[in-house]
Amino acid sequence: MENIYLYMIVALAFLAVADLVVGISNDAVNFLNSAIGSKAISFRTIMIVASVGVAIGAIFSSGMMEVARKGIFNPGEFMFSEIMIIFMAVMITDILLLDVFNSLGMPTSTTVSIVFELLGAAVAMALIKIAANGGDFSEVVNYINTSKASQIIFGILLSVVVAFSVGAIVQWVSRLLLSYDFQKKANWVGALFSGVALTAITYFIFMKGLKGTSYAKQSFDILGGGTMKDFLENQVFYIVVVSSILWSLLSYVLIVFAKTNIYKLIIIVGTFALALAFAGNDLVNFIGVPVAAFNAYTEWSASGLSAMEFPMDVLASKVPTNNWLLFGAGMVMVATLWFSTKAKNVVKTSLDLSNQGNTKERFRPNFLSRGFVRFAMGASKVTSFILPTSWQDKIEQQFEQPVIKLTNNKVHELPAFDLVRAAVNLMVAAVLISIATSYKLPLSTTYVTFMVAMGTSLADRAWGAESAVYRVAGVLNVIGGWFLTAFSAFSAAALVSYLLNLNVEVMFPILLLAAIILLIRSSIVHSKKTKEMESDDRLTKTESSSVQGVITESAANIANVLKRGKKIYAATFTGLSQQDLEVLKKNKKQIVKLSDEVDELRDNIFYFIKNLDESSIGASNFYILILGYLQDMTQSLTYITKVSHKHVNNNHKKLKFNQIKEISQINDSIELLFSEAVEAFKSQSFEKIDAIIEQKNEISTILKSNIEKQIKRTRTDESSPKNTTLYFSLLLETKDLLNATTSLLEEYHTAYDSSVKPATIKDDGK
Repeated sequence: MENIYLYMIVALAFLAVADLVVGISNDAVNFLNSAIGSKAISFRTIMIVASVGVAIGAIFSSGMMEVARKGIFNPGEFMFSEIMIIFMAVMITDILLLDVFNSLGMPTSTTVSIVFELLGAAVAMALIKIAANGGDFSEVVNYINTSKASQIIFGILLSVVVAFSVGAIVQWVSRLLLSYDFQKKANWVGALFSGVALTAITYFIFMKGLKGTSYAKQSFDILGGGTMKDFLENQVFYIVVVSSILWSLLSYVLIVFAKTNIYKLIIIVGTFALALAFAGNDLVNFIGVPVAAFNAYTEWSASGLSAMEFPMDVLASKVPTNNWLLFGAGMVMVATLWFSTKAKNVVKTSLDLSNQGNTKERFRPNFLSRGFVRFAMGASKVTSFILPTSWQDKIEQQFEQPVIKLTNNKVHELPAFDLVRAAVNLMVAAVLISIATSYKLPLSTTYVTFMVAMGTSLADRAWGAESAVYRVAGVLNVIGGWFLTAFSAFSAAALVSYLLNLNVEVMFPILLLAAIILLIRSSIVHSKKTKEMESDDRLTKTESSSVQGVITESAANIANVLKRGKKIYAATFTGLSQQDLEVLKKNKKQIVKLSDEVDELRDNIFYFIKNLDESSIGASNFYILILGYLQDMTQSLTYITKVSHKHVNNNHKKLKFNQIKEISQINDSIELLFSEAVEAFKSQSFEKIDAIIEQKNEISTILKSNIEKQIKRTRTDESSPKNTTLYFSLLLETKDLLNATTSLLEEYHTAYDSSVKPATIKDDGK
């Protein structure tokens, strides 16, 4: 039994590294969002600045490790054996919970998750102790730091509303003063804005990044024997005024003499500040519990008492954390920052929701998002009646975006938002977190940075009529996920604590193994999704502006649709003939993916037409027809896979031997047609299309014959209505699939002839 705790310490060390990886994947959005979204500096520079901030912040985080030891529960009320169960439950739960959110690309708060996991595990253990001693439920308050838990909940509610509101107001005022042509404003305007922004950010570095560290509590002669913490709290006004003047003057000098883009400087400093503060204050969320467990184990080993008799009063005292340990943790975080694809996924969610331009909407609108948008539109109409027309015109001019002429293939180079919004995001987040820290309010950096970004997006009119319901739905989903985090963390940690308490020697290895398996499985699934996103078979947007260019570029997409369509049709036949539900289920997912990709191409038609030259308008008609035929093909395949899956899933009668034989013949013919078409489009041998189209008549004859055979069987020996319905559905929908495919081929052949033959005639004339 004694060795079990040593094994738990080793396991906690492993879990600490895993938690660092999944933790930084989640929290990277806090300090990368503004810099990446604005594209103010290169991605490499952003990562270097953030890495330096994380590394320095990690070394300064020693003073924050107290939270895991005594911030949520009263350690003196628990014995060593009980504390180890609490800590193990917290770490297992934390890794799995954060990994789920990372895989979904949803930013959540590591602070809230660790706090509610500690709370849930401690409450569960307290209730077990109370029940064993025959106590009353009300005694649980003796074990838990209830005031801290109340502060956390209050902080969640407050940060969501305040961050969004303040971000929106500051961005609206900033845009009103600077407009989108901020680079053309007088130098003193940029210098003044920079002075305010850099003052907020640098004060934030000291208040949030350094105040919680052990260095902030040391006395310095230069401060009259006082501590840095006291100085920051007592001299706020003078620090802000002096900093504003100095930064404004320095900014003016840099703008005038060094020709520096001061907005880029704000973004660089702000990224560093948020990265430093994140590591300095949030590192406890990942390694605080393992460090506390190691301290407890060290004290218990030296005591000579049994694990169930050694009280944990020692955790209530201050124990400095080894700086080399903090440095090692910082290096793990930096490495994860560079290599984690899940970190990029979480950042993408925030950027998509705040994007100024066109982006693929990830969230579906719901009644709440539609209600909020209608309310906002109504409020806007009321405002238009109140403000004078001249004022409204002036405001509209300030919010008018400059026209940037970019060809379609350059769209990806546009930033999600401009430098002003990026600077406001960093400045407002810095100010709010600094104020909360000065009043000792527990505020999540994730909540603040995300909600500020959403508020500035709203004020900057990034949420227009085309995207508002989707963006609002996304924000509501993320916020709902935050509250779900608290509930899930509390419940899951409590459950794991209970299971460990039943028999720690049995449940510890089982739960640890389960956590490792789930983590590996999640990593494999994410890797597969990433590969699928980068697959050569994925459809790509057409970027050409001429008919000949569209013919050439669309060929790859058509080849991919035909190739994937052939596999889907064949898999449907296999699943039906073998009654294999798993094959049909996977097939159903494949056609959904293909349909979504075709729909995405159709959604891009507006931008495709906008990109065309006057001399190439004919390309739009051809491209629209091609996409229409592709959509018809995917709709037919969707119906075929859907009815087949439904038939087998409902355990209806298997198709008869003759029916399977007839479908097999059709499948072979369809496979041959699609295969030859794929080769023609891949090699761009469009002259072969004529011969391929001729196969349609042969397949149509087979379909007609099979329909007649099934009619005869139905009138004589067929006894299953479901079987008959399915078979006719397959034949008729295959006919529609064949018609859509041949129509596409004919359209391509006609367009190819008309674009190539004139050039040939001209050459012959020469």
